[in-house]
Amino acid sequence: MSDDTIKDMLKDAEARMHGAIHALEQDLSTVRTGRASPSLVERLMVDYFDTPTPLIQLATISVPEPRSLMIKPFDPSTMKTIEKAILASDLGLTPNNDGKNIHLNLPPLTEQRRRDLVKHTHTRLEEARVAIRNIRRDVHNDMRDFEKEKLITEDELKRGEDQLQKLTDRFVEDINKHGQAKEKEIMEV
Repeated sequence: MSDDTIKDMLKDAEARMHGAIHALEQDLSTVRTGRASPSLVERLMVDYFDTPTPLIQLATISVPEPRSLMIKPFDPSTMKTIEKAILASDLGLTPNNDGKNIHLNLPPLTEQRRRDLVKHTHTRLEEARVAIRNIRRDVHNDMRDFEKEKLITEDELKRGEDQLQKLTDRFVEDINKHGQAKEKEIMEV
């Protein structure tokens, strides 16, 4: 009975940690690198009939060239609001409108801008590590409570703690790998 309790707790911890990694991946996909990628603008919120809507729901986004994006709105009347959202964002890009499509040209990143992006990436990585550690802390506290209430034995608590730490280490290592890959991508000239 009690071994199942620990297994369930570890499964829950793992699911929550996967969620933290998924959130990190989405965040990192919006960090600009030297190459154009639709993920740079997909989640950009556009005011569509007074409702904040992700750009991906309002247009097709393509990469005609390595340093440019083309946004083709499904509804041509949204062109101006999409341009406004791009200008208001922290992307630092100027939209060019040809009447049918919006073109975004990504200028090469300066060395300083690359360093700033790496700093931003490190901040996001640390936030993800904190999220993983918070999950570990919550589950660890639950395990200790279960042991106090005699729902699990002291040995089972120890085994559970070891397994929880291994799980945490695995996810922190995963975060580090994501960070190294993104940093390499940003610094690539």
